[in-house]
Amino acid sequence: MRGVDILVWEVAYTVCHTLCGAIVRMDAMADDLFESLRLELRRGSLILAVLAQLRSEQYGYSLRMALSGAGVEMEESTLYPLLRRLESQGLLVSEWREEEKRKKRFYRLSPEGEAMLERLAVEWRALSASVEAML
Repeated sequence: MRGVDILVWEVAYTVCHTLCGAIVRMDAMADDLFESLRLELRRGSLILAVLAQLRSEQYGYSLRMALSGAGVEMEESTLYPLLRRLESQGLLVSEWREEEKRKKRFYRLSPEGEAMLERLAVEWRALSASVEAML
């Protein structure tokens, strides 16, 4: 009888260990999926946030801090390529100026950027209201 008890315990331990490992892996997969979807959700929102903040002229660091203060965190490695892309699309204009003995690139909305911000804001509000009603 003793051998059977040990065998049952070993089987139970193996099953528990396997199930616990599977649960941990599923949790990790769910976390990875969540992070991927979260980043996808943020991408379009970041464009709108940057355009909205650039209604008044700012340089990169001050823009990052303003976004952060509003609860929108953005890495430099995301912000600066986005600024260059928006400028190449004609939505921003920039100029280099010296401030506090340092050259800084200041960005602001172009007239096309102002018009695009208005259009995107209307779209954002409509979409946001629809999704919020579903949630």
